[in-house]
Amino acid sequence: MSTPEQSFGFGQPATAEEIAGWDIDIAADGAGLPPGSGTVAQGKELYDRLGAKCHGAKGEGGEGGPPLVGGIGSLNTDAPLKTVGSYWPHAPVLYDYIHRAMPADKPQSLTPDEVYALCAYLLYLNGIVPEDAVMDATSLPQVVMPNHAGFTSPDPRPDVFNTVAGAAAPVATPTS
Repeated sequence: MSTPEQSFGFGQPATAEEIAGWDIDIAADGAGLPPGSGTVAQGKELYDRLGAKCHGAKGEGGEGGPPLVGGIGSLNTDAPLKTVGSYWPHAPVLYDYIHRAMPADKPQSLTPDEVYALCAYLLYLNGIVPEDAVMDATSLPQVVMPNHAGFTSPDPRPDVFNTVAGAAAPVATPTS
């Protein structure tokens, strides 16, 4: 492992500006969301222009793009439909994905306002937010997704704490 003083004779340390260019992820709790906002109406206009060609006119799926709408309640069936509304557990992750990967032919080309607007529209199409919703760094993390509890399960690991009399207490206690 190298230390800050070690050099391998090639390359140079990354600058803060270079690192910032790669630091574009958004956490599930909304940490990292930028300033900006977008409405459902603005999102519809953008979606019609940029998203419908791949994902269908109403998010039902199309040429080259999976469905983004529907499937709520289908995950425990024989034919689960994994969409933004049925599968994704946290709304800020929608922002993260759209920002990094969409549109497929020009990823990372959308402004924060445009990404918020697309989030608002897709959440509206899935019946998660009302038509007058405005998404921003405060409102988006507050959206409760239909599958928000779908990625939790009991800890399958066995209890490994020593229960023999006189054994030292565990350093940490397991969480539920």
